[in-house]
Amino acid sequence: MKLQELYALAIEMGMDADPRGRAAAEKCLLKAKKAFEKLDPEEQPFFDRDQLINPYGDTRILNGEPDAEIRKLIAGVDMELGELLLADRLNEKGAGIDLVLAHHPEGRALLNLPRVMGLQPLAFAGAGVQLNVAESLLEGRCREVETSVGVSNYNRAVDAARLLGLNMMCVHTPCDNQVNTFLTRLMEEEAPETVGDVCKLLRSIPEYELAAKTNNPAMIVSGCADRSAGKVFVDMTGGTGGPKEYYKLLSEAGVGTVLCMHAGKDTIEVSREAHISVVIAGHMPSDSLGINLFLDQVEAAGVEVLCCSGLTRFKRN
Repeated sequence: MKLQELYALAIEMGMDADPRGRAAAEKCLLKAKKAFEKLDPEEQPFFDRDQLINPYGDTRILNGEPDAEIRKLIAGVDMELGELLLADRLNEKGAGIDLVLAHHPEGRALLNLPRVMGLQPLAFAGAGVQLNVAESLLEGRCREVETSVGVSNYNRAVDAARLLGLNMMCVHTPCDNQVNTFLTRLMEEEAPETVGDVCKLLRSIPEYELAAKTNNPAMIVSGCADRSAGKVFVDMTGGTGGPKEYYKLLSEAGVGTVLCMHAGKDTIEVSREAHISVVIAGHMPSDSLGINLFLDQVEAAGVEVLCCSGLTRFKRN
């Protein structure tokens, strides 16, 4: 595949699995087009033109030419300086790696995390949360994330890729959309009765089964195994964690259990006060599942895949 083709595949898969629906993702492209057309000519060079074709700002080609031929890639959850040196060392041994594929964003894609969080209000509205309230609460959280990533050394790994002559790309929200849709369908089809049943259902998935066997099982951090699961809402996408108040709103909307990748102390406290159960599925197995669903299509196109940095590969082809 050409690097640009791999990039386009990630975008298409992300839009097809978007929890807002594909139409909402396409609306983001139209909004970006209108915003660009309104800019004065002197302002246009500062516009991220990838927004015109890609609604996910945390997914970008970070280094390399779009027409570069990709026959073999190395993928992982975090592909930073150590992993880039690993790829370079493997190439010295004849591995023939054409692309470093990261899940977590680096470089300019990392700076775009607040933009991606914009999908959260509509996703939560789908569970019954009042949209205008969700949008209002998100504003403060977006500012927190913007400040955090803005002061980070965001281009460190990308600089290393450039110096080592390695093509590099990150695919974040499209993969998270994949795992979000996969688990939502599973919960709807199987309708677990208790919170404990939610955890058992997760163990039927290879990524989570392996995590459980290696001391990283799903954890119930609010509620208990015997409590009725009720309506299960899957919260696995949207760039990064949303406002803690979202979980109280979910409880008021009739959600009984939230299934997420991770949850902070404040979020857990709010959930307990709202009597909503929370199951932390696990960050690495959840990311692995989303990446694997993407890599299945990449391999089907003839690209060879190596895995490292927390990615456990299970194929579903």
